[in-house]
Amino acid sequence: MKAFDLQRMALDKVPPEFLWEVALRSLYTFVLVFVFLKITGRRGVRQMSLFEVLIILTLGSAAGDVAFYDDVPMLPVLVTFITLGLLYRLVMWLMSKSEKLEDLFEGKPVVVIEEGQLAWEKINSANMTEFEFFMELRLNSVEQLGQVRLAILETNGQISLYFYPDDDVRPGLCILPDKCIQRYIKVPDDGEYACVRCSKVETMHAQEERLCSRCKHPEWTKVSRAKRLT
Repeated sequence: MKAFDLQRMALDKVPPEFLWEVALRSLYTFVLVFVFLKITGRRGVRQMSLFEVLIILTLGSAAGDVAFYDDVPMLPVLVTFITLGLLYRLVMWLMSKSEKLEDLFEGKPVVVIEEGQLAWEKINSANMTEFEFFMELRLNSVEQLGQVRLAILETNGQISLYFYPDDDVRPGLCILPDKCIQRYIKVPDDGEYACVRCSKVETMHAQEERLCSRCKHPEWTKVSRAKRLT
């Protein structure tokens, strides 16, 4: 085999006319995927559950094979799409009848902020990093956690937020990027400080060093009392 053989890299053993067949196969699979998405009634990936994403990935694999490989017949792929469509409808119907089955396929919403503080253990169990979570909050105009009364990580990956009224906003951990906040091992002044890892708020004295009573992290930042901008 010759390295960097342009003929092999471009077409391998198929004739140039096969490119027209690829175009037809691609259009065919596009129509099948489009019809499936219309049947499910979903508008975007962020609205899909884990089960639905799995279905789409399986469809994508079948669609990719039939689009590019000349030895993959088109009719079996149609049967694959019909089978998965029926499976989807069946599972949706079964989930409407069984809460346990719904929890298995869809998962459960997870409370990730309670009364202005991270539900630290639940964040970890949801396999979400602080960076990802704080980014999602900032996209919803959250500057500090004390603005949030309750936050729920939904089964589709989106976060539902319930805010305190301005007069009830609590002191909390500022979630702006690191360059916007100052971290301390030894706090400079008397006052309230928030653990930069788990958001626990504690009152500390000047020059005090302390491990967080909740997560044992040594770094602190001054709490923010910023109200939410609407």
